[in-house]
Amino acid sequence: MGPGSHRLSLGLLLLLPLLPECFGAEGRLAHKLFRDLFANYTSALRPVADTDQALNVTLEVTLSQIIDMDERNQVLTLYLWIRQEWTDAYLRWDPDAYGGLDAIRIPSSLVWRPDIILYNKADAQAPASASTNVVLRHDGAVRWDAPAITRSSCRVDVSAFPFDAQRCGLTFGSWTHGGHQLDVQPRGAAASLADFVENVEWRVLGMPARRRVLTYGCCSEPYPDVTFTLLLRRRAAAYVCNLLLPCVLISLLAPLAFHLPADSGEKVSLGVTVLLALTVFQLLLAESMPPAESVPLIGKYYMATMTMVTFSTALTILIMNLHYCGPSARPVPAWARTLLLGRLARGLCVRERGEPCGQSRPPESSPSPQPPDREAGPPAGPCHEPRCLCHQEALLHHVATITNTFHRHRAAQRCHEEWKRLAHVMDRFFLGIFFSMALVMSLLVLVQAL
Repeated sequence: MGPGSHRLSLGLLLLLPLLPECFGAEGRLAHKLFRDLFANYTSALRPVADTDQALNVTLEVTLSQIIDMDERNQVLTLYLWIRQEWTDAYLRWDPDAYGGLDAIRIPSSLVWRPDIILYNKADAQAPASASTNVVLRHDGAVRWDAPAITRSSCRVDVSAFPFDAQRCGLTFGSWTHGGHQLDVQPRGAAASLADFVENVEWRVLGMPARRRVLTYGCCSEPYPDVTFTLLLRRRAAAYVCNLLLPCVLISLLAPLAFHLPADSGEKVSLGVTVLLALTVFQLLLAESMPPAESVPLIGKYYMATMTMVTFSTALTILIMNLHYCGPSARPVPAWARTLLLGRLARGLCVRERGEPCGQSRPPESSPSPQPPDREAGPPAGPCHEPRCLCHQEALLHHVATITNTFHRHRAAQRCHEEWKRLAHVMDRFFLGIFFSMALVMSLLVLVQAL
């Protein structure tokens, strides 16, 4: 170490005994200033030199966290940092007279504080003042920073749930001082979001501030207030994955009951199973939604889907009745054979085996069975001649009887096949109708999420 380092160390050692005296002198000056300021000061009166003059209070709000949004009770709980600034005419001093001391920090209970409260408070407890210090400057400017957990009423509109946006207002104003005594002004056009902790369910779009001057029925003088409107939009990703997407998939599965073969025996079972699944999701949705006058968007979608599944199940039962029409059923009407088995079958590509799409086999007219000739019946008396013609006539009579029976069975079978083909055409037709309806409804709801 050189000579310069030794001289520096020696100087520091000489200054160390003087440091407590410097700090002690500053502390003594602060105590003297405090005694001088509060010797004849009272915090019960408004600190203005002229009682006819209004005291200006500047209000600044910083949103720190959204603690809870109780949609059922319509109560919003926030964690705020509230800053109030005003000028106290009786707390001024000359900094040169107190060693350049231009600001001190003292408990807020010692100075006058404006009685600014939250008007739309939704808490049964009395408002409690935060026990924080105030910063007092030599020119009388007072700054009071206090954290607060507020519970305010908020009208929640869930008509577009889960793609809804909410507007919740927080109105601050003096409870006893009118506009001629205390004037409230917001600092800036909006609340600060610099220290906001992101919420998992709500996205904050902004918190603009607006000053109003209202006259209430109880008092003749105007009362100014500042309203901070919190703009929220719900994060719908969780609701889409847990409630909406399963309902969309189930609604697209329901029309496939028309595509199942009637002989499988599961057409009605599929519709009933889908209806039960939608009912379970509807109960889960009712638990997570607050009671409201208007039905939410997802609730309307569930109701429309359940109605569609109910109608599709009922139509499936009717179509199965057509499919299982027995041989004793009436023939297919002519208009149904022309319109449904003809034109509609060609349009829906419903064809029989070996028949190309777009071409339907013209319906065959069932040949009327020929009754056996009564006059050509076997002779009344027996014939002992082996080659007599009467034996051939008896054989022909039996053949004609078998042929007529075969034709009647064939006609009944053809009638049954026509009813089955008609049921197939109706299945294909309603499959397209209900699948299109389910797809359109699902797209209309999912577009809201974009």
